[in-house]
Amino acid sequence: MTNAEKMMTVMLAEILEGIKTKGEIEPEFVKEAIFNDHLWALEWKYHGLFADSADPTAPEVSFVVDVLDMWSFIERGYEKLSKADKARVDAEVPNGVGPFQGFDGNNEAEYMSIARFLVEHLDRFTQFKGRGFNSHMPSAGRYKQMLEKFEPIRAGLGAPRELNAGELIAICKR
Repeated sequence: MTNAEKMMTVMLAEILEGIKTKGEIEPEFVKEAIFNDHLWALEWKYHGLFADSADPTAPEVSFVVDVLDMWSFIERGYEKLSKADKARVDAEVPNGVGPFQGFDGNNEAEYMSIARFLVEHLDRFTQFKGRGFNSHMPSAGRYKQMLEKFEPIRAGLGAPRELNAGELIAICKR
């Protein structure tokens, strides 16, 4: 979108808000996507309007989606472990396995903003709602390393199979 298109879209969204009409388009969402520079989210939410376009997902968005997916499995897998397996994981992973803390607000603000937008505005990965998403320390590098270990395992996961203790240790151990 050009700057002029952004301005016109926000103005139209404000007009819709002003006349208080209910339609398919949520004006507040449109404004949030534009103000936070998450234009990709418009195509995600209103994909029927953009049927001709190619996948709009930027590499940063894909990375954050992969990280959130991985952490969903990590948290769920750890939660379902027996006490003995949790003790084993805790002993072998000195910093623990979770919960997901987010990205560094100072150096990884774009990732943090994408994660928050996915959870709070697109209702994806809703188990992370209410979290701060600011890890207060660089995290993206660690998540990339974890993803390299997680991706080969990912294909075999899903109901009813979750990550086991050995897999959690392999993924989370530094």
